[in-house]
Amino acid sequence: MAQRVGMEVSVAIGEIVKLANTDVVSAYPITPQTHIVEHLAELVADGELDAEYIPVESEHSAMSACLGSAATGARTFTATAGQGLELMHEVLYVASSMRLPIVMTVANRALSSPLSVWSDHSDAMACRDTGWIQIFVENGQEAVDNTLCAFRIAEDNNVLLPVMIHLDGFHVSHVIEPILLPEQSQVDAFLPKNNYPLPLDTDKPVAMGDFGPPVIYTEAKWAQEVNLRKSKETILKVWQEFGKSFSRYYKPVECYRCEDADTLLLTMGSYSETAMTTIDKMRGEGKKIGLIRIRLWRPFPFEEFRQAVKDIKTLIVLDRAISFGGPGGPVCSEIRSALYSQNNRPEIVSFIGGLGGRDITVAGFEEIINSGMEIAETGSDNEFEIFGVRE
Repeated sequence: MAQRVGMEVSVAIGEIVKLANTDVVSAYPITPQTHIVEHLAELVADGELDAEYIPVESEHSAMSACLGSAATGARTFTATAGQGLELMHEVLYVASSMRLPIVMTVANRALSSPLSVWSDHSDAMACRDTGWIQIFVENGQEAVDNTLCAFRIAEDNNVLLPVMIHLDGFHVSHVIEPILLPEQSQVDAFLPKNNYPLPLDTDKPVAMGDFGPPVIYTEAKWAQEVNLRKSKETILKVWQEFGKSFSRYYKPVECYRCEDADTLLLTMGSYSETAMTTIDKMRGEGKKIGLIRIRLWRPFPFEEFRQAVKDIKTLIVLDRAISFGGPGGPVCSEIRSALYSQNNRPEIVSFIGGLGGRDITVAGFEEIINSGMEIAETGSDNEFEIFGVRE
């Protein structure tokens, strides 16, 4: 029987990592992620979690230690944010290329400069091509649930890929919420022991991640791409089985009041909950508005997304990161690419907002939606709009 407790989301993530019987935690503290690994350090020190806790000198070292840990078959976890994610950037490619099932929480944080500890999605978008599975959550319960799911997804022998769980720093990480924490027996029934098929063995030494000459490099990268796309089958299966066990279901693309809508707003992360309130308000005024949220960012859910928007006239995309010198926001550019070959695709309007943690209120989302519909009607050729810029 799950227990409902009021706790900080970062602490709840530490608790589910404990319940997952994690073997190794390797991490370096950085705001706003620090409370997650602080709590895990306390659990290990107090004997509540039988795991090795590796305090390292940097995030680059944290991920490097995770490589060795996961390669031995140990269930491995880490967490980071913002600049920390960027410092481990080069090692992220190694983890995915070597098929190592590491789970990492990312408390999303705006990248410098100027220095900011507040949340946007610039760090998440900077690592979208590193080969990791990437899942976005909106609140504490979703963070706990998907961290548990991430271990099962990553360690499935048909996947064997690292997984990032993205939650907005401070907006989610430091909020105290009522969280349903499962019993140990429930977790054990859902999450089998890690059975990594090729663990390092001192009696049978091998080399991993060796030099790849041009004659094999392309094939290695293509095999990695095929496997990442194929992982969606397992992700869907795990979410379905999690729903059967815990009565909370997750999908790659999730819609809110999309029935009969002719305009949809697209969001990712915690701002989606404020956007839902806006949708309710505008629906009450008789406007056919809905909300679409992307939960599974990598591998991108092409089929589900195209199905969700096939009957609408206007799609308004909110990015919380800028693709500098490009077509605006990275999410919108991918949406346009995904729909490029589709007949009767909607008018797509790009907005960028919420940078550096700036809030978007219900009224702000209403302004974005109304402006987006006006732009779509007038056929403006603007690449994108920045919301909330102070003149």
